[in-house]
Amino acid sequence: MSRVVDVIVVGGGHAGCEAALACARLGKETLLVTGSIERVAAMSCNPAIGGVGKGHLVKELDVLGGEMGRAADETGIHFRTLNESRGPAVRATRCQSDMDKYQRAMSRVVSTATNLRLRQDDVTGLHLKDGVAAGVVTRTGEILHARRVILTTGTFLGGLLHRGQDRAPGGRAGEAQAQGLSSSLTQAGLVLGRLKTGTCPRLDARTIDTSTLEEQRPDTPSPRFSADSPALPPLPQISCWLTRTTKQTHQVIHDAVAAGRSPLFNGAIEGRGPRYCPSLEDKVIRFAEKESHLIFLEPHGLDTFEVYPNGLSTSLPPDVQLQFLRTIPGLEQSEVTRWGYAVEYDFVEPTQLSNSLETKTVPGLYCAGQLNGTTGYEEAAIQGLLAGINAARSLDDAAPLVLRRDQAYAGVLVDDLVTKGTDEPYRMFTSRAEHRLLLREDNVAARLLEVSERIGLLGAARRERLRAHEDAVAAAIAGLDSLRVFPTEATNASLIAAGTAPIHETTTAAKLMRRPQLGLALVRSLAHAPVLPDDVVDARLAFRVETELRYGGYLERAATEVARERALDDEALPPSIFDRLAGKDRLSGISNEVKEKLLRLRPQTLGQASRIQGVTPAAVGLLAVEVRRIASQR
Repeated sequence: MSRVVDVIVVGGGHAGCEAALACARLGKETLLVTGSIERVAAMSCNPAIGGVGKGHLVKELDVLGGEMGRAADETGIHFRTLNESRGPAVRATRCQSDMDKYQRAMSRVVSTATNLRLRQDDVTGLHLKDGVAAGVVTRTGEILHARRVILTTGTFLGGLLHRGQDRAPGGRAGEAQAQGLSSSLTQAGLVLGRLKTGTCPRLDARTIDTSTLEEQRPDTPSPRFSADSPALPPLPQISCWLTRTTKQTHQVIHDAVAAGRSPLFNGAIEGRGPRYCPSLEDKVIRFAEKESHLIFLEPHGLDTFEVYPNGLSTSLPPDVQLQFLRTIPGLEQSEVTRWGYAVEYDFVEPTQLSNSLETKTVPGLYCAGQLNGTTGYEEAAIQGLLAGINAARSLDDAAPLVLRRDQAYAGVLVDDLVTKGTDEPYRMFTSRAEHRLLLREDNVAARLLEVSERIGLLGAARRERLRAHEDAVAAAIAGLDSLRVFPTEATNASLIAAGTAPIHETTTAAKLMRRPQLGLALVRSLAHAPVLPDDVVDARLAFRVETELRYGGYLERAATEVARERALDDEALPPSIFDRLAGKDRLSGISNEVKEKLLRLRPQTLGQASRIQGVTPAAVGLLAVEVRRIASQR
């Protein structure tokens, strides 16, 4: 019998790395079991980290003590701020990493972490003891014993690769699927579903003509994900290129679909793909009115000629892939280094999980990443971190970390999954959050630093830097509240020149900051405040201060709404309420349909119940009455 470790993590992708590191850094003896040690932390699809909604997740992960943001900053070759001209709620950081360097950087951290061992092996089943997760079973029949198990199997669970008429088992190109684990989960009482995702063909940059294409340069200065990262990226920054599909491209796609050569449309693929990141053939058929679709040509790295044509995900046969590529400007002579393909895989219906990401059916078993029905590196990584934190905390009998919807996009992600479930690969967008003005990239530390300090993953140096920044923001806002601006001729001339109205009475600098035409530097000068050096008022601090003051009224209203909603989320549903729902009286006044959903999903709070599709406000009111009745009898 093998010795019992604290935690076994199955799968070495983005979720698995964060889960294993979290457990190990919290002092738990951790074993990471993966099919290929050489492929730990591999970027199996596109070479990018971040984006709208996703960049928010990476910054939240960083403040909580995760690793992805630092690895992305260390290996990024093209940094940009998306939606810079729009409101602060939807601005997001995105970087393209050198794929090989990212994998090596993260793998190095995982391989050298204290309390963490790696093992290359195939897990074929769960080991249960009295219905509780107690380890895993390998292909040879060996039982690896653990007190907690975290599954982060990505697309490998029953993975099936599709390229035209060719189908082959696999989790991704060149790597075998995970066999046996699906049936083991089913036997343990978990319900599995089937999803599909895909990837693009890779191209040889030397065969691409960029002379007629639009160049997309990286931002200067470069935005960063982590407070630990230096201001300047350590790697050279390079450009991407933009092109578009054409009518000829779409005709090639239509002809291939009509001829039954697309597994997406001929019935070969059963799993549903991502609606918000569809394959090329799906875009062409579903959006027939569009004459072209934007394609981003993204380099794989500094030491390779491979290019990722973002937007050309496909499962069409190789000859069709080459045919449509040759109809795209700049790609007329392009050569393919790797063909695109789709992968179909099993996932765990996420409504079977609690907010801690522990399964309700099998205590001690946690699930994270694409196994829970999500898509994307960032969604996987934050789930891995949370699962790792909660598995480790459960070993100390500590309460799980459950982030609120108004507190973090990570909270929105988990709550959406466990409350609503998903029938397609779930991708994070800012539009999924009710209070996205509260969940900005610039205020992540304000939202999560206190929680992070309580969890204990964040290093002392990083914690001090974040705390110092928050103190500087508070001091700057307090200072603007005390500064007076007088209605002098010079002041009003400056205001008019800036495109805003003059003032006729003395006002505070903070009040002037609410005008969108005015920035921090100008307002301070109007108040004749001392000029501060750039290292005191940096761009990050200025943006944060401007946002907090400019949107102060909206933020106050949002906080009021959050307080009302939080009252529902603070109201726990006692287990006995579900006994009544299932009993003879079945809580009259609540429809059978609503009762079935409540019994199946078993929400933990009134707030969670209110977010279940089909659960009416009237039903929530009746549940609240029952909660109070139960409380009064204690």
